[in-house]
Amino acid sequence: MNIAPSAAKPSFSWQFVVTLLMYGFMYIPILILAFYSFNAERFSANWGGFSLRWYVSLLNDSRIQSALLDSLRVAFTAVAVSAVLGTMMAVGLAKYRFPGKGLYRGISYLPLIIPDIAIAVATLVFLVSIGLSLNIWTIIAAHIVFCLAYIAVVVSTRLTGLNPHLEEAALDLGATPLQAFMKVLLPELMPAIFSGCLLAFVLSMDDLLIASFTAGDGANTLPMEIFSRVKTGVKPDINALSVILILVSGFLAFLSEYIRFRSERRRFRQ
Repeated sequence: MNIAPSAAKPSFSWQFVVTLLMYGFMYIPILILAFYSFNAERFSANWGGFSLRWYVSLLNDSRIQSALLDSLRVAFTAVAVSAVLGTMMAVGLAKYRFPGKGLYRGISYLPLIIPDIAIAVATLVFLVSIGLSLNIWTIIAAHIVFCLAYIAVVVSTRLTGLNPHLEEAALDLGATPLQAFMKVLLPELMPAIFSGCLLAFVLSMDDLLIASFTAGDGANTLPMEIFSRVKTGVKPDINALSVILILVSGFLAFLSEYIRFRSERRRFRQ
């Protein structure tokens, strides 16, 4: 006697409902923000029709352009310095033994877990105590602190998956330690370095707290400019700027993950 299998009934577990609510809580406000960035009215509460006027007005906003240039200057400089120092720190911790190595490793990664407000206050107190005037260079110095840690973590993850005998083979073939590093180890680390730099760049461009505490006269980053404007209400031009920043940050984050994925897949094939 054949018994026909009963049709499968769709089941919705509570985990699915919680996940759906979580994603809705995160992304529905972003969709609303993007929708009102095309509002022709000056105030977001009233819908006045579809318009691109606020995206066009950003091109003529001198304050936004100046703040953007300051943010780019801070981010590029901080990431460039952090890429060198973070790579050296990761390689040193992975390859060499020295007293207090475990303590140094823990201290190096503290900026990843310490709240931004604590880093901002500590940096401000230190700068004031040594009598250093606040300017755009103090923002850069503060950003190097956390960018350095993020790049070092990404590079360290890559180092754990590399064959430790590659550099030794280069030394046995007559290469100097510097040549072995530059021609063997560094090319293998480049995808991780680039991925870490993209991540650090996004975090630097997004920072508000640390930049606010360490900025002096004449220094005004893009998050600081946005925060100063939303105090009187969110206007459609801020919505438009936020949409552009979300798209750029999302693209850089996707590019970082893509580079990391390609690097890992190539390593497994080898």
